[in-house]
Amino acid sequence: MPAYWLARSLINDPVEYKKYTDQVPGIIARHGGKVLARGGKFQVMEGPAKFQRFVVIEFPTFEAGVGCFQSDEYNEAARHRRKNGAGEVETVILQAGEFTK
Repeated sequence: MPAYWLARSLINDPVEYKKYTDQVPGIIARHGGKVLARGGKFQVMEGPAKFQRFVVIEFPTFEAGVGCFQSDEYNEAARHRRKNGAGEVETVILQAGEFTK
């Protein structure tokens, strides 16, 4: 059953944040992920409008998505956005679930 990596972010330092985003597509692909949406037009319909960027990535399984996020290579890339507050990110891995069939 597929799973989805849902992230919303606020970019505070575009230079450091780009060091992160330049590395991530390859890491995601190595874990079987496919980017479905990244940084496109959006409109917040409900809730806080704090975040400026949204990402949706599909993985073949929940375990693949969690494994990607917890991998050493992803965390090394994420170090660029985590240090000095270059970006604030909320990430959730969500399994499609039985009611999506």
